[in-house]
Amino acid sequence: MNNDLLPPQDPPAPRRRRKEARPQELLDAALDLFVEKGFAATRAEEVAARAGVSKGTLYLYYPSKEELLKAVVRQNVASKIAEGMALVDCFEGSASELLALVLRGWWERIGETKASGILKLMMAEVGNFPDLAQFYLREVIEPSHALLQRVLRMGVERGEFRATDPEYTVHALVAPMLFVSMQMHSIGPCMGTERQIDPCRFVEVQIDLMLRGLRGDAPPLTLSACSPPACA
Repeated sequence: MNNDLLPPQDPPAPRRRRKEARPQELLDAALDLFVEKGFAATRAEEVAARAGVSKGTLYLYYPSKEELLKAVVRQNVASKIAEGMALVDCFEGSASELLALVLRGWWERIGETKASGILKLMMAEVGNFPDLAQFYLREVIEPSHALLQRVLRMGVERGEFRATDPEYTVHALVAPMLFVSMQMHSIGPCMGTERQIDPCRFVEVQIDLMLRGLRGDAPPLTLSACSPPACA
């Protein structure tokens, strides 16, 4: 058969997918290395090598290591907060149910994933990078606190929650969740099986305590079952 008569063919699909997948591969590699080594100790060429590309290719997508970290945070943390905001917009149940759903959702989407290591990285290193500190404040801390304050105000307006200081109630909600996440990436693995905290049980106890405190004389909360494989 004369090959000149054959119609031109598109490039193989795997090659197209490979090029389209590069930004995600770079973000995955960066997340792994930032969590393993820290931001300051991670070199751009290490991220490129782990993603299987050249350093020049990395800079085509992310012009600096700072921009790479921002992209990692946006994808793995900030986007999940935006999902929480969308949930609040359309949720039709009680404020108690919504608060429990938001906290569980945070744990499932961030706390028990590799993204939880970003929290430790930010607390440990961001003080040395003022621009990154302002970025994290603007795109993670402020939106997440606004989300939780919105749920608290909803509960007060509906008569479900007693009036509290919304700003400091949010701090009380967030701090224990950050604690268990930080422990997972620090002393937790060294504590031995018998002394390790079960993160899912911890989250359920936190939800129970907060809702009882917010609702005053409310009856005991029925705790949600936690799937052990998801917390392994």
